[in-house]
Amino acid sequence: MNPKKHLDITIKGKVQGVFYRASTKAVADQLGITGTVQNTGDGDVQIAAEGTETMLGMFLDWCREGPEKAEVTSVDSHEGELKNYRNFEVIKKKFL
Repeated sequence: MNPKKHLDITIKGKVQGVFYRASTKAVADQLGITGTVQNTGDGDVQIAAEGTETMLGMFLDWCREGPEKAEVTSVDSHEGELKNYRNFEVIKKKFL
């Protein structure tokens, strides 16, 4: 069995107001990724994602494209501590 990994991902570009969070949740659910997605105060999208290396790789590939109206300029990711999320959740609070 593949061990789970945790990635902290920051998406920059035109990624707010383009259904990025909702689309991210749909893709995460399809890939079996757990974690959270939320907007930040500086216009970025912040994702905490957990899954196998293979699924996280596919998820990152999607993050670089995003939904149809998004214009992603950069995707920064680094490994973090496993938090064992139960599902993938869109956080709608105002900003980090």
